[in-house]
Amino acid sequence: MQIGSLIRRAALYYGDATCLTEGSRDVSFRQFDRLTDIIGNALLARGLVPGDRVGVLLPNSVECLVAYYALAKAGLVRVGLNTRETLDNHRYKLADSGSRAVIHDDIAGLETEIQIGSAEFAAMFDHPNDSPCQVDRALDAPLRLGYTGGTTGKAKAVTLTTRGELAELSAFLMDLVPDLEPGNTFLHAAPIAHASGAFFLPAIARGVRSLVMKKFDPAEFIALASREQASHTFLVPTMLAMILEQPTLADATFKLRKISYGASPIAPSLLDRAEARFGRIFAQCYGQAESPMVITCLRPEDHDRVGSCGRPFTFVECAVFDDDDKLLPPGEVGEIVCRGPQTMAYYWNRPEATEQAFRSGWLHTGDVGYMDKDGFYYLVDRKNDMLISGGYNVYPREVEDVLMAFDGVVEAAVVGLPDEKWGDMVHAVVAGRPDLDLEALNQFARDKLANYKRPKGIALWPELPKSAANKILRREVRDRLLAEKK
Repeated sequence: MQIGSLIRRAALYYGDATCLTEGSRDVSFRQFDRLTDIIGNALLARGLVPGDRVGVLLPNSVECLVAYYALAKAGLVRVGLNTRETLDNHRYKLADSGSRAVIHDDIAGLETEIQIGSAEFAAMFDHPNDSPCQVDRALDAPLRLGYTGGTTGKAKAVTLTTRGELAELSAFLMDLVPDLEPGNTFLHAAPIAHASGAFFLPAIARGVRSLVMKKFDPAEFIALASREQASHTFLVPTMLAMILEQPTLADATFKLRKISYGASPIAPSLLDRAEARFGRIFAQCYGQAESPMVITCLRPEDHDRVGSCGRPFTFVECAVFDDDDKLLPPGEVGEIVCRGPQTMAYYWNRPEATEQAFRSGWLHTGDVGYMDKDGFYYLVDRKNDMLISGGYNVYPREVEDVLMAFDGVVEAAVVGLPDEKWGDMVHAVVAGRPDLDLEALNQFARDKLANYKRPKGIALWPELPKSAANKILRREVRDRLLAEKK
């Protein structure tokens, strides 16, 4: 099955019902099908041929989603670009992917053979050919290229196929959001270029309206979710923390039935606060660029297992390996690995990295964790982020969770600074409310953490550096701390 077939089917099934809302604009399922046909035909008429890579650098909008699925219909390979990233990042990804074209919001300095700015893209909607655009490609041919977060080095392109996209769609509808149904509203508050975009196909397949926020703002999220009676949304933990700090939250009324979250681990204290306000409606999805959004799922009813990221999605197989790629028993900490139809096909133009990632036939996630006796998985930290202080292993996330439990802390990052005595000296940076008492926070950490895990220093910053996906960038925190010491 092709992605375009899903859109045509939705147009048949749901017709004039609202598919997309952005501000005062509404687009029906029938209109969305026609618009993606028009743009798909216009892109092919522009000289692009199936298999060409095309960058899309647009904010959350109707145009962004039309561009995404017009490319799929035309057999063109989407290279998703996040507007929150830098020009250098955009240029690198366009060059690395060999993109022939880029559709953008009048961003200067992009270097591709074909440039489609806002005026030309708007004119494409008047293209005379609105016949069905249907370039069928093999299920295992590239559908889109997604880039890793680049938190530990240069971002790598992962090759995602139609087969993988359909597997992700099925996993969502089976395990994560099986309660989607016609008449619901899914509020897209996170970047569509990142995780939130993964929920659009499940929404369109089930006749659900997608309500698009152009840019996330916590106060606006509260107002919009309340006014539009959104039933579902996706948030990363940082966004959730910002929402919980808003004074307007107390008096808002919601009809949210499911809040999915992921992209980074959540502190138990943050989840407790969120459940106290919204109820037990949270569902976690754990995945990564190489296995987008789909490795394990923690359902709302399983959230009493504090710290768990859930059980594998129905058709995903997971295990925990030691450093020699030997299977570890329940309770033993090692690297989480997975396999299934949802994983990437390969890293684009990086055969050696692909071979390393898929050694022994399993995708090696780079995440350290363990499985309990009931098959629930727990993330400890990223393998590359582990610190060794005084000969002991220190996982930053454990320390961050303790700091986040202190009243007034909104964000926390723990890194290791080089030290002759300790090897890695544990250091923390937090952001929080104006009245945050650092001395009391230090005492709290001393009471809750073993000596070798305690931060030797805690700095207070207005906010922590984040990626375009709202993940806190420990590497940038560490670099800034080292620069301050010079």
